[in-house]
Amino acid sequence: MAMEPMNSPTPVLLAGKVAIVTGASRGIGRAIAMRLAQAGASVMLAARSGEQLDMAVAEIVAAGGSAAAVVVDLRQPDAPARLVKLAQDTFGGFDIVVNNAGATKRGDFLSLTDDEWSDGYALKFFGAMRLIRAAWPQLKLRGGSVVTIAGVGGRTPGAEFTIGGSVNAALLSLTKALSDLGIRDGVQVNAINPGPVRTDRLQVRLQIAATQHGLDAAAAEAALQREMQVARIGEPDDIAGLVAFIVSEHGRFFQGSLIDMDGGQTKTL
Repeated sequence: MAMEPMNSPTPVLLAGKVAIVTGASRGIGRAIAMRLAQAGASVMLAARSGEQLDMAVAEIVAAGGSAAAVVVDLRQPDAPARLVKLAQDTFGGFDIVVNNAGATKRGDFLSLTDDEWSDGYALKFFGAMRLIRAAWPQLKLRGGSVVTIAGVGGRTPGAEFTIGGSVNAALLSLTKALSDLGIRDGVQVNAINPGPVRTDRLQVRLQIAATQHGLDAAAAEAALQREMQVARIGEPDDIAGLVAFIVSEHGRFFQGSLIDMDGGQTKTL
């Protein structure tokens, strides 16, 4: 997503707000950071890729926004607390936390190792949980919002996605539990389950499928769309737009919501 100038006709819904976005160097996380900045928020972008983070920050600043970046590995137990402190030191506090970091390995269940399971939980679940815990006092103070980017595998498990599905299910359960705490403390807590979104990971899957079946890129995408029975392949900006709406004043009635934004992939109730 390319940033629009800050003086564009886009309504400014988050002026004066500060957001932390993890996994913000590319894909869905980058799109979320860009959209929140476009909506008027100052953004602290966090990821493990410094060069890509710097490029995203430069784009936000060039468009008239406010942003900073930190290279951090949220698998390290002390990293979430350090990220929270840096956001407070840089911007004087924050109002929004978007947990987006985390990629889990697909594959045959019998072949997945303990280390691969541990790594999947270390970043996507424990990184998010620790960040919410460290951020909660500030979010309580400012009536803030948490949005966790989970995934449709948390609702509809699959044999090739046992790590990711179980991690996502744990995040959905955590969201429901913390939404009760949020009602008490005035903190909004929600989760989004993206379906197939045009990220680097999806592009790799499409390239593999195209090679295996002798298809061009467009045909491979059409085949995946039919297989998943979805209206279309999503774009990172689809998810970003929903995040911006949820954390704005217009979305405050969302609480404990587990929102499937998946083109119809999820068939269960």
